[in-house]
Amino acid sequence: MPQHTSSRQSSSTAGETEAEVEAVVAEESVEEKADARSEAEAGAEETEEAAVAEKTAVPEEAAAADEAPAPEAAPEETVAPDAVPEEAAVSDEGSGAGAVPEAAPDEVTPARRPRIWQRWRKEHPGAARVLSIALTVLSALLVYTCLLMPNTLSGLKLVTFVRIPAEGIMGAVVLLSLPRRARLILSALAGAVVGALAVVDLFNMGFVDYLGRPFNIILDWSLLPDARGYLADTLGGTVELAITVGAVLLIFLVIGLVALATVRVSNQLTRVRAKATRGTLIVGTVWITCNALGLSIAGSPIAAQKATAVLKSQVRTVEVTLKDESEFRKVAKVDAFGNTPGSQLVPALRGKDMIFTFIESYGRSAIEDPIEAPGVDKTLDAQTAMLKKAGYAAKSGWLTSATYGGSSWLGHSTTMSGLWVSNQQRYQTVMASDHLSLTKAFKKTGDFDTVGVMPGIQKGWPEQSFYGLDKVYNAFQLGYKGPKFSWSTMPDQYALQQFQDRVHSKKTADGKSRMSFLILTSSHQPWAPIPKMVPWDQLGDGSVFNAIEKAGNKAADVIADTTKSRQEYGKSVQYSVTALTQWLQRYGNDNTVLVFLGDHQPIARVSGNHASRDVPISIVAKDPKVLDAIDSWNWTDGLRPAHNAPVWKMSSFRDKFLTAYGSTPHPKTN
Repeated sequence: MPQHTSSRQSSSTAGETEAEVEAVVAEESVEEKADARSEAEAGAEETEEAAVAEKTAVPEEAAAADEAPAPEAAPEETVAPDAVPEEAAVSDEGSGAGAVPEAAPDEVTPARRPRIWQRWRKEHPGAARVLSIALTVLSALLVYTCLLMPNTLSGLKLVTFVRIPAEGIMGAVVLLSLPRRARLILSALAGAVVGALAVVDLFNMGFVDYLGRPFNIILDWSLLPDARGYLADTLGGTVELAITVGAVLLIFLVIGLVALATVRVSNQLTRVRAKATRGTLIVGTVWITCNALGLSIAGSPIAAQKATAVLKSQVRTVEVTLKDESEFRKVAKVDAFGNTPGSQLVPALRGKDMIFTFIESYGRSAIEDPIEAPGVDKTLDAQTAMLKKAGYAAKSGWLTSATYGGSSWLGHSTTMSGLWVSNQQRYQTVMASDHLSLTKAFKKTGDFDTVGVMPGIQKGWPEQSFYGLDKVYNAFQLGYKGPKFSWSTMPDQYALQQFQDRVHSKKTADGKSRMSFLILTSSHQPWAPIPKMVPWDQLGDGSVFNAIEKAGNKAADVIADTTKSRQEYGKSVQYSVTALTQWLQRYGNDNTVLVFLGDHQPIARVSGNHASRDVPISIVAKDPKVLDAIDSWNWTDGLRPAHNAPVWKMSSFRDKFLTAYGSTPHPKTN
């Protein structure tokens, strides 16, 4: 008995000592165990995902998995062969109740069918770890890049991405504090939002580069069909379709990949929760310090809030757009000449042959840019001298356009309505109103027939009513059989000759005068190929331009070269101005009054990132009284406005023109 007692005491003492040692070890490894538990939780997530994937695996995967060696049974579950119950040893030919039927290949249970990915990881643990780390790093970089994505092409530089995004820090804090299901849902939604904001930034890059303004998330979707039409006319239908499909896929791919990347990053953070929490705290402290001290790199603040700023900007854009719609409707109802009788409109121009002409993309840069200006200025000076020799005089100034780089119809409607039509929403409001356009004012007098020549119109054009045009000739009604010049359906020279043959040379009914509205298109981007002047009596049906079009530059070559784009743009303006002024010299008469102007500046890649929105405008006539009436405007003599010539908003031209030529205001206020 004593021996047994002593033995038990010794054993008890050893056990207590062992327990103490284990307790000390346990206390020293609390952090490691916490991380292990986080890894176990993440592992459980992967296991659950694997089970879901296994349930939906295709039969071929099941068959492949069936060939894999079955996992070894745990020792306690091993049964000796001679211990197998007799009922279980029934031959597979029998059908007794105790028989265990053999599973068909397509009925293998998920528990016995490990995923190919899991098998590969088990067989290549090193490669699997490297791949996992690489995917995590790429995911983090994708999210980081989208959080700092600039909204202009000029912002795409390294310093833009050497910053700390506040949204990333806040996101890590929130996701680390959430339970698994809520974390997965929120990380996916947050990633999708970040991806969507990155897509908006990409749209902004294009809009700022081409139209000189940010993308409007409400209004600008309506421009996409026009963009597709431009691509089809410029690069061909196949290329346009490829670009369109690629752009749509890119949008969904960016949003989807960023969402998946955010989920993966959140999963990895929770695997090392303790370390991730410390790291987030450190980075957050650095962000606060940099923000408080205003630290920056090359002018870019280190403490960034880029994604938040984009989101706020879009919310503000929506608010402003909705507010602008209601306010502009009120403005459009007010018209200084809305109730003016026809007999009191433009009395000083009765009996005149009035022509209003827009030259596509004819902007201030064409006259002042060091690359474009030499050729354009030489042409303007030469044509001024030529017109003077033919008995014409001209005065020129500047108008600030309501649009830039494109959306020409906004410039047309702003000039003719006297309203600042700066977006598609305003345009639709004006077109649906009874606001008096400058062209309609001539129709309202009852003394003018009104006609439009629109070679760029290739579909129905309900705007005809707003402009007060009795007749409109579109691209299909001018008899052109020659080639298209990129977007432009026909050369300006041909369109002007058709205007002469179909309209200008014809007498009007009842001896009325005529007001004509022309929109020329040859100087539309991409400025390749460009038409060349041919003898006027050889124009025919336009087939003469086939050889010229084939010998011209390819649009793709010019688009890709900024310097060449600027050079070719200048040449296209020279062509349009030459065609118009030669037409005037050839077919004008003593009563002809020509008003021609640009609709907007060319795209920023050609006019420059900080170019003005100014366009030149000229009034040409033989009758000295026509130009005397605008002498107080202080415009420059000739077709080339001086650098310091007066600059007006384009929306002010209608009222100034009507007033200068004797119209009496009778306001309409509702």
